[in-house]
Amino acid sequence: MARSEAYDRHPEHALRFEDAPAAIRVYVGDALVAETRRGLTLRESRSLPVVYVPREDVRMDRLDRVAHTTHCPFKGDATYFDVIGDARSEKVAWSYEDPFDQMEALRDHLAFYPDRARVEPLEG
Repeated sequence: MARSEAYDRHPEHALRFEDAPAAIRVYVGDALVAETRRGLTLRESRSLPVVYVPREDVRMDRLDRVAHTTHCPFKGDATYFDVIGDARSEKVAWSYEDPFDQMEALRDHLAFYPDRARVEPLEG
C-alpha cells in the first residue's frame, strides 16, 4: 500500500495513513513487547496520531487476547490484549483483525495505549 493515503468515509471524519517517522520499541514495565521499523501511523480527525505495529514485530507470547471488543464506525470491530507474565497489565493493546475494506492497512497490526505502555525510539 502506498503510504500517506487519505480516506474520507465521512466529511467530518478524515483518516490518513503514514509510515511511522521512527523505529520504536514498546515496553510494559520493563518487559519489551514490540520492536519495529515498520510502524504505520494513523492520523484521525479529533484524535492524536496512533502508531500501529505489525503483528510479526510484537511479542505475541507476552499478550493474551481478552473477550472485550468495541466497534468503530470508521475502522470496524476492535479486539483487545492484556500483557501477561511479570509485567501483567490489562487492555494494553488493540487490533482491528477484520477491518473495513478502506482500513485494510490495519489488518495484522496492534496499537498500544500510551498510558499503559511506554514507546521509545530505537537508536541507530
